[in-house]
Amino acid sequence: MIDIIKQLQEANPALGTTIIVLRADSRALDGTDRLTPEAQAWIDANAPDARLSQETVLLAPYPGGTPSERRVTVLAFSDSRQLAAFATAWTVDPIEEEDAA
Repeated sequence: MIDIIKQLQEANPALGTTIIVLRADSRALDGTDRLTPEAQAWIDANAPDARLSQETVLLAPYPGGTPSERRVTVLAFSDSRQLAAFATAWTVDPIEEEDAA
């Protein structure tokens, strides 16, 4: 993942240094080019200057494999605390409440 981040930062310096690459199956995404309404509301309240973008990187399917171009969804933050809070809120599986018996 560090190699992907370095590649993104070199290809698009405007992203800054505080970025997260969202998996295609991220619960924060509603498709590949927009956040879910809930995730967008979280961004609006907690990191209003965060930017979502589509970027192209070279990724190998396995170590030593031939890299190919892939589009990834990137969320850029201006502050590492915002990124950490977003990751805590949106990249873990939600905890399901257990019924009290």
